[in-house]
Amino acid sequence: MKRRKGKRKPKQHLRQSAQVTVQAAGEELASPLEIEVAIETVVAAAEILEKTEEPANPEVIVADTKKSASDSAATATGADRRVHPRYAFAAAIEVAAADGGEKIKTRLRDLSQQGCYVDTDRPLPLGMTTDVHITKGANSVEARAMVVYNQPGKGMGLMFTDVEPGHLGTLNIWIAESRESLWLADNRRRSQRVLMKVPVRVAGKVGSGSFFEEETHTLTISPHGALILVAAAVYRGQRLTLTNVQTRAALDCVVVHIDSSVVGQTQVGMEFMLPNLTFWRVVFPPKDWTPRHPDAKSG
Repeated sequence: MKRRKGKRKPKQHLRQSAQVTVQAAGEELASPLEIEVAIETVVAAAEILEKTEEPANPEVIVADTKKSASDSAATATGADRRVHPRYAFAAAIEVAAADGGEKIKTRLRDLSQQGCYVDTDRPLPLGMTTDVHITKGANSVEARAMVVYNQPGKGMGLMFTDVEPGHLGTLNIWIAESRESLWLADNRRRSQRVLMKVPVRVAGKVGSGSFFEEETHTLTISPHGALILVAAAVYRGQRLTLTNVQTRAALDCVVVHIDSSVVGQTQVGMEFMLPNLTFWRVVFPPKDWTPRHPDAKSG
């Protein structure tokens, strides 16, 4: 008689081997704060590359933020970057080494509440602390900043570590104006806007600091936000929470535009902190859609 060969059972230690995490002897793990800061600066450098013309072999140098992670003013996280997006902004800027060394006069490329990008063919060394003076028209902003990444021969990224208290208002106005200009330009050419009346709830704080909440509806929607009717007095740059009543999903938004009033309500343009394709539960047309698109139906 032939013997039946039994199936070999896998050895237990082989199963467990995939679950073993090996750590090099004597290697010191980075703290969560250091990891967040390192990720932030690498992502920031990648975003700058997307905005600028890339040479054949672009070389982006990112500062070693572990050396400055203890400085709470310079510990920008990924969340900070998301809520403070960059906007194209043209202005004159003077960057001077805080120790009284080199001084550069050049142009600003973009701006956020967290920092800016400067065009220059001779960027300052990474990690250097600088004093910046930004001028646009009759207004100016002074701040202390650190060089966090650079592109030799092209420019450098600065992260604000301290903005003069008296200049925060001007900085906020510049960003609000830039955000609104971008929103208006995008809405003029953006093909993904859909005319749709969706019940929503808007919540936030009024000028006195008291909380308000009201039920209203949208006029137009897009993956980037909506145009809605609001009775409460809101202002450009204000942070609000927008809730889709039908799905109960909620997102943080910013008021980017205030338009004409209609019977006691104001048309308010609101932008999501991050684009969201699923918030409205509708399928938006592709970005390149036009009435002549192959999928467009003719009447």
